[in-house]
Amino acid sequence: MIARQWLVSGQVQGVGFRHHTKLAARRLDLVGWVRNLPDGRVACQAQGPLERVEELEAYLRRGPELAEVTLLEGRDVPVEPEPPVGAKRFVVLLD
Repeated sequence: MIARQWLVSGQVQGVGFRHHTKLAARRLDLVGWVRNLPDGRVACQAQGPLERVEELEAYLRRGPELAEVTLLEGRDVPVEPEPPVGAKRFVVLLD
């Protein structure tokens, strides 16, 4: 079990990035969150088995069809004993 957090730069707001990330993460049975940042980036955190977290990372590198990812920055974060933000699944955090 690992937890990883990413910052996604490029054309990633207004293109369904958060919604499609949520769908991808739920298919992978990960817990965590995704949200827009005021500076135009998207932040995401996911927790689960290494190979599934890496699959989500591969998705974040390309995003949905209308997105244009120019930079993906990721780092491992401590695994939380309870799912992130108290969720039992992957959620979109609203601004």
